[in-house]
Amino acid sequence: MYTIILLLFCIAFIIVASTRFKLHPFLALLAASLLFGIFSGLPLDELIKTINDGFGGTIGGIGIIIIAGLIIGTFMEKSGGAYTLANLVLKIIGPKRVHMAMGFIGYFVSIPVFADSGFIIVSPLNRALTKKAKLSLAGTAVALSLGLMASHTMVPPTPGPIAAAGILGADLGQVILFGLMTSVPALLVCILFAKKIGSKIFIDPSPKLTEEQINTQLKNAPSVFKSFIPIVVPIILIVLRSFAEYPTMPFGDGTFKYAIGFVGNPVVALLIGMVLSFTLPKKLDKEMLSTSGWIGEALTSAAIIILITGAGGAFGKVLQTSDISSLLENNVSNGNLGIWLPFLIAAGIKTAQGSSTVAIITTASIIAPLMLAMGFDTEVSKALAVIAIGAGASLVSHANDSFFWVVTQMSDMKVNQGYRTHSLGTAILGFSAMIVLTIISLII
Repeated sequence: MYTIILLLFCIAFIIVASTRFKLHPFLALLAASLLFGIFSGLPLDELIKTINDGFGGTIGGIGIIIIAGLIIGTFMEKSGGAYTLANLVLKIIGPKRVHMAMGFIGYFVSIPVFADSGFIIVSPLNRALTKKAKLSLAGTAVALSLGLMASHTMVPPTPGPIAAAGILGADLGQVILFGLMTSVPALLVCILFAKKIGSKIFIDPSPKLTEEQINTQLKNAPSVFKSFIPIVVPIILIVLRSFAEYPTMPFGDGTFKYAIGFVGNPVVALLIGMVLSFTLPKKLDKEMLSTSGWIGEALTSAAIIILITGAGGAFGKVLQTSDISSLLENNVSNGNLGIWLPFLIAAGIKTAQGSSTVAIITTASIIAPLMLAMGFDTEVSKALAVIAIGAGASLVSHANDSFFWVVTQMSDMKVNQGYRTHSLGTAILGFSAMIVLTIISLII
């Protein structure tokens, strides 16, 4: 019982330290690792070794993947490729179905690009279309924000799900498949919500960019084919590798399987995508590849995420060395929470401290020692656990989340309108995703 109380105290410490006292999540997680190790009676020399092993092992597994993914996202954003994807989705769905178009534009843009950046990129297009359709900006902006949130929390190669997959040892190909299967139906529910809320709250969508300015941006952006390639190729390679490793051996056990296994390795696949993203600018110059250019910007963003992920891995490793797994085994198995436990933990951490990525990494670190006790001992169950964590980390986005302020300020929303639209929408997204995921877990 003492160890369980100590764990709850450490979780509370992480949340309070990063919210009330504004301590960086890296330091909060590292301090929690030391606190838990010391007060659980772990010898000090073993504690330091455990922290180093957890930190290094986690970064060694996913560091390059996160870096490559963020470089792809940066080149997508800076070159205008994200805008090209947005325009394509709009053409397919149709300018009259603005809510659905914005939801799926956000969904596709946020796979390579951070949700905050994605909203800023697409917001001018959203305003113009909303004005033309004579709709409220409240509804279309929320459709866009929830589309961005859905893939940001549940579909690799966004950093959060990648980090969780690495910490829990889940197959990335299966995480992608289940992430798509879960998040798309949940997004459809959110689009219906966005249409409903848009009919109740009117916000004038006066465009900040003219149609001519939007067309100029599109003219300078890469083609649709070029824009899709850096995202689609890595995903296809990773999924093919997962299929190749099925017990039925669909690709046999010869050279082809070996080749697919190599290029489909997440590190290799994302590096291939990274190289392909270099074709997105009209002209690739040395400045883009320098420390002060696009690569430097991507590496700066990656460093923060990698450090938090590594600290999360250290915290998880310290938990694994304690007897907490055996202590919680009966409680978890008798509680019948199953896949809802990681969801609830992630939702609590997200709501308390604001960052979806931090919530995903922290929850994965807490859950890692309990995987066997919770019955997550197969490749499928590990992938489902990652998606459950992502679904939890989508709710609730409110005033302590930077994304909340990006959405409200760029959509001319008052704070109370933001709570009634975006915040409520993230709750609907998370619970809808979990209902879909629960159904999938019962079928598989």
